[in-house]
Amino acid sequence: MTKADILKNLEDDAKYYGDFGKQYLSNSDIGKLLKNPTQFRVSNEFTKPMLEGRYFHTKILEPHKIGDFQEVDASTRSTTKYKEALSESNEEMLLLTKEREQLDFLCTKMTSNMEMFDLIYEENNDYEVPEIQKIMNLDWKGKADILNHKSNLIIDIKTSSDIDKFMYSAKTYNYDSQAYIYQRLFGKPLIFLVIDKKTARLGIFECSQSFIQGGQEKVEQAVEVYQKYFSNEATEDIHTYIHRQTL
Repeated sequence: MTKADILKNLEDDAKYYGDFGKQYLSNSDIGKLLKNPTQFRVSNEFTKPMLEGRYFHTKILEPHKIGDFQEVDASTRSTTKYKEALSESNEEMLLLTKEREQLDFLCTKMTSNMEMFDLIYEENNDYEVPEIQKIMNLDWKGKADILNHKSNLIIDIKTSSDIDKFMYSAKTYNYDSQAYIYQRLFGKPLIFLVIDKKTARLGIFECSQSFIQGGQEKVEQAVEVYQKYFSNEATEDIHTYIHRQTL
């Protein structure tokens, strides 16, 4: 299969996140490899923030797909109305109407800002672009939210529970390793466009060299764990893993 064929397959989210895409490491693997490698490639429980994040990205980047989301006008997910709607769907979770309305407000807030609008919708931008490359002798994948060719940027959109703490949460959520990996994959600098979910404040965050360096160090550590437990040359059984730390 040619690289072009592989990238075409990875455009499909079902393949990107499914077995086909699991041939490649990605930034989503970093957290588990560093914190709890026994859960490497174990599926996560689908959560409300994941659903909201998916809707937010789709609304801004691929609005033609927004009809794929089902919603129910229920007060909570514990109501009979919600449970009946969920049972009649093929989804793991449904949006509540009030959640969808708040997300629509956040999307409008972000895209109503002219600077962000121009960055997101610049002519000839590409959206949801997959890429693969060898990094540290392993195969990695990534999917850029936006490739802005005019500004020569990778643009990633994020929501934050507190934009004033984003500079700290960015490291907690491994956005530093994402920035390192994506800059290696796409050969462009990455910036984050962020909106505060509570206040709707907007922020543009560029990546410093020290931020990228920290991300590289995380990738190096994750690769070491992968090689030790999961590669064809693995030297230890993951079932013998013990967390070790000096206090």
